[in-house]
Amino acid sequence: MPNPACLRRPRHTALAAAALSALTAWPVAGWAEDVPAKKDADGGTSVIEVTAQGRKQEVLQVPISIQLIGPEQIEKLGAVNISEVSSFVPGLQIDATEPTQPNFTLRGLGTADFGIGTDSPVGVYVNGVYAGKTGGAMLNFNDLKRVEVLKGPQGTLFGRNSAGGAISVVTNDPGDTFAASGLLRMGNQATVHTEAMVNQPLNSEWALRFSSVTQRREGWTTNVTTAKRAPQDNAWGARLALGWTPSDATHAVLSWEHEDLDQRARPAWALSPVTPVFPATDANGHIDTSGFVDPRKQSLRNDVENGREERLYDGLSLRVEHDLGFGTFSSLTAWRHFNSTNVQDNDGTDNIASRLSTGNFEKNTGWQQEFRLAGNTGLADWLVGLSLSGEDARQTSQINTTTNSLDTLFSHNPEVGIAPFTTLNRVALLAGVPGVAMLGERWQEEMRNTGDFKAYALFGDTIWHLGSDTNLTTGIRFTRDEKKFSWYNPLRSAPGLDPQLAVFTPEFFQALVDAGALDPATAGALTGLVGFLQTSNVEFNNPEWATAPVYAKQSWNNVSPRLVIDHHFGKDTMVFGSVSRGYQAGGFNSVSTEANGGRFDPETVTNYELGIKGRFANSGLSYGASLFHYLFKNLQSITLDQTLPIPAYVVTVSDVEATGADIEAQWQIDRSMRLFGSAELIDQKYKAQRNRAGGSNDLTGQPYGTPRASLTAGVDVQWAWGSGLANWSMQGSYLSATRCNDDSEVQGACLKAPGFRVGEARQRIDTRLGWEAGSKNWGLALVVNNLLDKQYVQYLSNLSSPVGSPYYAGLTEPRRIQIEVKVKL
Repeated sequence: MPNPACLRRPRHTALAAAALSALTAWPVAGWAEDVPAKKDADGGTSVIEVTAQGRKQEVLQVPISIQLIGPEQIEKLGAVNISEVSSFVPGLQIDATEPTQPNFTLRGLGTADFGIGTDSPVGVYVNGVYAGKTGGAMLNFNDLKRVEVLKGPQGTLFGRNSAGGAISVVTNDPGDTFAASGLLRMGNQATVHTEAMVNQPLNSEWALRFSSVTQRREGWTTNVTTAKRAPQDNAWGARLALGWTPSDATHAVLSWEHEDLDQRARPAWALSPVTPVFPATDANGHIDTSGFVDPRKQSLRNDVENGREERLYDGLSLRVEHDLGFGTFSSLTAWRHFNSTNVQDNDGTDNIASRLSTGNFEKNTGWQQEFRLAGNTGLADWLVGLSLSGEDARQTSQINTTTNSLDTLFSHNPEVGIAPFTTLNRVALLAGVPGVAMLGERWQEEMRNTGDFKAYALFGDTIWHLGSDTNLTTGIRFTRDEKKFSWYNPLRSAPGLDPQLAVFTPEFFQALVDAGALDPATAGALTGLVGFLQTSNVEFNNPEWATAPVYAKQSWNNVSPRLVIDHHFGKDTMVFGSVSRGYQAGGFNSVSTEANGGRFDPETVTNYELGIKGRFANSGLSYGASLFHYLFKNLQSITLDQTLPIPAYVVTVSDVEATGADIEAQWQIDRSMRLFGSAELIDQKYKAQRNRAGGSNDLTGQPYGTPRASLTAGVDVQWAWGSGLANWSMQGSYLSATRCNDDSEVQGACLKAPGFRVGEARQRIDTRLGWEAGSKNWGLALVVNNLLDKQYVQYLSNLSSPVGSPYYAGLTEPRRIQIEVKVKL
């Protein structure tokens, strides 16, 4: 797994405070901590220290576009996980409507496949451990220390699967003083959120830290089909860490993390008030949306059976650091395991003739071992490391439907043109056969995949001091990935249907021919139809995978270098330029072999960046800006090909390029007021396409879809009130409209319909009004998310179109209001 080399842990409390103080004095778009910054040698300008390059550095020495999110900012937003903060990190978009299958996008690059056979180009790390893209990537915050969002390829220091960037979640280590805290937040939607923490030194060498978090919510709408509220949150987590510091030279932390999520599946709204329906398209492929309804104004009607989303997650890790004098040796050992289930409605209706649901069942065990050695001389700061990892993954992808829905599918299919089960019911009635009523029966298909993945990497990174003001950084990482994968699609399960189909033997149809009730051609067609229904799948229907698992294996080697030069103009200004490579390991398509025999080739990105970071001494004003251009080669995504007789996923291969800018600034006007803002502008488009799905357009030169602009701005104010300190914060975000191309409408990304548009520009404002006692032992607050109650159609899916529900939609959250009480000892 990717190497978390840039998460080197400091041993001393002073260094931890200095790292957090970066959130106050450096432009990080308002993600600030009220922690005094360390002064420089002259006792003047604040010096901020971070570890983004695997060693302790002043922030002016870090030539990377980095955004830090601290626990105070998380608290101000009332955020539960990283997705609830992403609106205020320009360039970062996270869809966590399914927490067991989240989607991360950074600088326009994100997950393009849902199976276990591939990873995401945005690496997520929890305390240095790679979390993958599914079960362990979206846990609720628990005793958070900070979140680091690193933009651009991080292949040299982090490793594979961070081609678009890296998100690093860091929690608190045990400390040497007693501390305890608690938080209760309650609000509309029956929301109850709790946090608790106890830090207890055991003696001069050992300390124990325990924390827990719960999140409960019953949702903002009612599913009229089941009379249950949605969307639901129901999760709790715990963390236990044991710290050991026998001397100034040695520090170790052993930690255990657990989370239990058990909630109803995410809701889905249909766009058609009546189904089944198959909207017409004109000569240019535009869909007739005149009959569509605004899902924000419709009742929720989901009829998925046993719909749920569950995850049981456990993780162990051991981090050790030892000072050898000439350098620091570090070891990270980790084990992770989770079981997850996600069964959800995929048609948005409660009409049995359009019923479609999917299930995703995963079991995953992973391990990671990393060794690092870092040091510095007058000539250079150096770091070398070795990373080893393995993963044993199991996934079952399930499709659940009914014979009614299959009648809808087959009757609309020009190659069949009849409703098979309705037809056979009529034949049985004609023949006087009792007990045949095949409508309303269940039909379930499965694709079962296994993965045995291993990765090995050797890396090094050196910052050469070319002079007192200029540095040259050279880094390189050698990676080898070995993957073994299997496919197995057993015969569909239809226990209530099979005894009825058994009636329709060839002899049965011959008897009807002999009686003059059927002509021989019709009898032959019905005989073949019954044979197909008894022995074949509809969706997962690869004959090679039907009788037993089929295995494939592949290995890939990669070299990921980086080259950076930075120059300082005095203490307060740095300019830098970099060229870096990122790498996403190859993999396997879980459901299709249409392209490249089911294999995904490795994907690479080359990024060029120019930047500046600075501050105006004694003014409280700081800033940062960068220009970037990248070429992402061999980007592979799966697309549902609706032109096939039975729609199926195929692999589309593209090269994508982008040019953009990141800008951020903050102004600490005085001790009572701070203004902050940041933005990302990006122009992303297809450079080339290969292996397009049937009926799709050549999108070369057209927009990839990423919105052109994302902005955030805010204000923090505090003042003395009574015996304590009052504070008010407000921050807003803006995301411009999705950029459309010739396939956007069909895919649902830019659909326009009466009353709504998918992909329209979005706005959000969050605010908080709080008060903290002068003792800092307790406080109260009012938190309002989405103050103006803006709600948008978040996404559309055409997965259910073959059964007559053209699209189903997901919606963003309406306004949420919460009251918070916190205590601290």
